[in-house]
Amino acid sequence: MTRINLLPWREVRRKQRERQFTFIAAGSLLLMVAVIFYVHIHFGKLIDNQTARNDFLNTEIAALEKQIGEINNLAAEKARLLARMTIIQELQASRPASVHLLDELVTTLPEGTYYNSVKQQGNVLTLEGVAQSNARVSSLMRNIESSPWLENPVLDLIESKENDQESGARYVLRVNQKVQSAPVIQPPPPAQQAAQ
Repeated sequence: MTRINLLPWREVRRKQRERQFTFIAAGSLLLMVAVIFYVHIHFGKLIDNQTARNDFLNTEIAALEKQIGEINNLAAEKARLLARMTIIQELQASRPASVHLLDELVTTLPEGTYYNSVKQQGNVLTLEGVAQSNARVSSLMRNIESSPWLENPVLDLIESKENDQESGARYVLRVNQKVQSAPVIQPPPPAQQAAQ
C-alpha cells in the first residue's frame, strides 16, 4: 500500500534552510568582525612599533646633531687657537727683528751720513737724513743692499744743501725690512683609533 505524507514537509524544509542560513550568516558576521578586530589590533601594534622606532630615531638624530654642533664648535675653537699660536709665533720671531733692525741701521750707516728720522709702516722703512755728499748716500745704499736684514733701497729724494749752517745732501730713502720666516706650527695629527 502506498503511503502519502500529508504533513507540510516543504514548510519544515524551508524553515530548516532559513535557520541554517541565519546560523551561517551570523557565523560569517562574527568571523568577519573577529577578522576586522584582529586586523585593527595588528595594524595598531605595527603603527605603535613604527612610532616608537621613529621616536627613537628622532632622539638619536637630535643627539647626533648636538654632537655635530659640539664638533663644529671644537673645530672653530681649534682654528682660533691655531690662529693665536701663529700670531704668537710671528710675534716671537719678530721680537728680535726690531733689535736687528736698529743694529743694521747703525752698522750700514757710513761715516759722514746721519739720520734725521726713521719711520716704519709695515715692512717699509722711510729714512730721512743728511749726508756729506752724494757718494755717501750711494755707499749707504750699497751697505743696505748687502745687509741680511734690509733690502731694496729706493732713493726717493736727494737734494744738495749749500748754506752757511749745513752743507751736503738731504736724502729720503725707502728700504724694505727682510721678513725672517718663522717655523710653522703644525697641528697635531688626529688620534688614531685602535684596531678592534
